[in-house]
Amino acid sequence: MSLFELYFKLGLQHIADLKGYDHILFILTLCAVYSLKEWKKVLVLVTAFTIGHSLTLALATLDLIRVDGDLIEFLIPLTIFLTALTNLFARKQQVSPLIYYLKYTAALFFGLIHGLGFSNYLRSLLGAERGLVLPLFSFNVGIELGQIIIVAIIILLTKVVVDLLGLPKREWHVLLSGAGLGISLVLMVERFPF
Repeated sequence: MSLFELYFKLGLQHIADLKGYDHILFILTLCAVYSLKEWKKVLVLVTAFTIGHSLTLALATLDLIRVDGDLIEFLIPLTIFLTALTNLFARKQQVSPLIYYLKYTAALFFGLIHGLGFSNYLRSLLGAERGLVLPLFSFNVGIELGQIIIVAIIILLTKVVVDLLGLPKREWHVLLSGAGLGISLVLMVERFPF
């Protein structure tokens, strides 16, 4: 198995690991208000998140930044909470380009926080590697593919529930976002660092 394949699979497995459900929950809340016909917008959001995630993952793995792990473990559910809260108060009428820009910027920023959450794990994996560029790149490509798979599942589930089963779109969005809000609130209380 090549070095690329090894770290690609590790990235894919890491994102699909149900023990790290907070990352999956963030992806769920990020795309909770989108439908199948808006897949391009969701893909851009997830990619913005991955760019932020990759940046801090690389910086932390190279030991250029260090942030208290307890603080990051608290901030991760806070990103879920804020995303879910935004979904619950969003209106689906005409959305200005500024709102989309703000959403992509928030996804990028939240990716920075989530990347710090993975950094200790990846730093331990890469400890023996001489070159870090290929393993970091491969790991992040695996994570991106895993996130796209999660998004596809959520969007297809939305299609089934809303279009085939007839649940009103707004109720489905509230259900997904409310679940993210509630679970993240519990996680924030459990992980409060002070």
